Amino acid sequence: MSLESFLHNLQFDINRANLPGFEVDWEDAPLPYKLYRGLPAVPLSLEVPLSLSGRPGPVSLERIGHFLWYVYGISGVSESLYPDDTGSEEVSPIHSSRRFAPSGGALYPNELYIYLKLDDLPHGIYHYNPLHHQLVLLREGNVDSYVERALGNRCDISSCFATALISTRFWKNYFKYNNFSYRLQGLDAGVLMGQLLETSKQFGFESGVYAQFLDASINRLVGVSDEEESVYAVIPLSVEATNWAVGRSVMDRGVRSEELCRELPPADLKVYEKSERVKEFPMLLAVNEASKIRSTGEFHKRGKPCVDDKSRGIEILLPEVESSPYDFAEACRNRHSPEMDFVMGKVSVEKLSALLKTALQSYAYRSDLDEVPYDNGVGLSIVGCFYNVEGVPDGAYAYDSSRHALRKIQTGDFRLELQKGLSLDNVNLLQVPLCLHITGNRKSYQDTLGYRGYRIMQMEAGMLVQRLLLASSALGFGGHPLLGFDTKRTDHIYKLNSENQTTLIQLPIGPSRQRAWLKGSLMN
Repeated sequence: MSLESFLHNLQFDINRANLPGFEVDWEDAPLPYKLYRGLPAVPLSLEVPLSLSGRPGPVSLERIGHFLWYVYGISGVSESLYPDDTGSEEVSPIHSSRRFAPSGGALYPNELYIYLKLDDLPHGIYHYNPLHHQLVLLREGNVDSYVERALGNRCDISSCFATALISTRFWKNYFKYNNFSYRLQGLDAGVLMGQLLETSKQFGFESGVYAQFLDASINRLVGVSDEEESVYAVIPLSVEATNWAVGRSVMDRGVRSEELCRELPPADLKVYEKSERVKEFPMLLAVNEASKIRSTGEFHKRGKPCVDDKSRGIEILLPEVESSPYDFAEACRNRHSPEMDFVMGKVSVEKLSALLKTALQSYAYRSDLDEVPYDNGVGLSIVGCFYNVEGVPDGAYAYDSSRHALRKIQTGDFRLELQKGLSLDNVNLLQVPLCLHITGNRKSYQDTLGYRGYRIMQMEAGMLVQRLLLASSALGFGGHPLLGFDTKRTDHIYKLNSENQTTLIQLPIGPSRQRAWLKGSLMN
């Protein structure tokens, strides 16, 4: 199967993308966290604040511990009961460790590394271990120059106190989702990136996202094997003035990955996998290999995608709402993913307005892909099927953020149509007033970013999803990201068939009741 066909089937025909005869071995499942053996570990403070000021403060190990916990720490545990697959009356308990950033199947395929330069611990590359809330030292020393050159000299790393690196560990969810995991991993990485960027704001940190870097050099830096794991994003963090060089188009000197790798010895790191039989995933490795950047001369700015003509159709102007910040810590604690727990309730147009505006305003971020800082995400759009919203006739709409308005695509009640499109009946969409979809042009970045553009699009969709989830939580709603839906069906609803636009992820949002589960918080 060609890589082009593989990515097409991931979007439109998952049965063709997945390997036939694939069976999930739950007894041999990997852990949802990565554990190193025999390396020095630094415990982090467990006295995590339950509210955040959003003001800058002194950077210390204690504060970094608080930051990492809000980004990717284990915030709670839960147990749910599900009927046995054999059809018997037995029920099987499902235990999960919960984090503020959601993940498909709560498998958390992404890992969080951080290059730290603090006065109260050795400078170096650390892995954040959420299970024990600690930092594991992987490589000691100052590597400012190495990281700067791996980024094409586009950021002054020496003025940054930290650089976060988000990776994907392929087996962590391939064991369950087969080749479909490649699409899911990009979205999961984006959700984590969205949580990290929002948490950075709350701690007064400046941040910038670099989606283009020398892959082999960065992977060597953190000591991961390309056959098992790969870094997807590099995010420097600063509290001082930093030259992000976002609009810089000329590199001082081209750098090749193989040259840079020779400057660092390979790291000899031992990881406890748990799985005794790790299956091969050749398509994931092939598309990851095709996405790699080997020279800084391959860095590009993405072109502006063709903007959909939002002038056609009936327009509903949404009411202006106060752009007041919500309580981030409370929104994190209250965020949950209802399944059969949605309860139909009327939604005011003011709440819908606040949801869309808050999410889009918080989404803007500094990126190496765009000529103008914070001018990103224009390749993504929000559409939705609304039911029982005051002042909005039931139907399918596109959101125009520039006018803060809804453009009618077609009227009608699409809840049953959306329900039929689910691959699993685990969410009751008949009880959902707002079913949002994020759409993207799957061809828009192909010429400039190649196969890497596919995963960047998925990551940006995930970043937007997390902003929508936090905004929903702040309004008292639950939201459940879904990938198991029929994209051909949803594309038809939004009349995307004749375009390269397609629905990337489905996000039902609305009121819900308490789920029948045992849930414990890890917060005092």
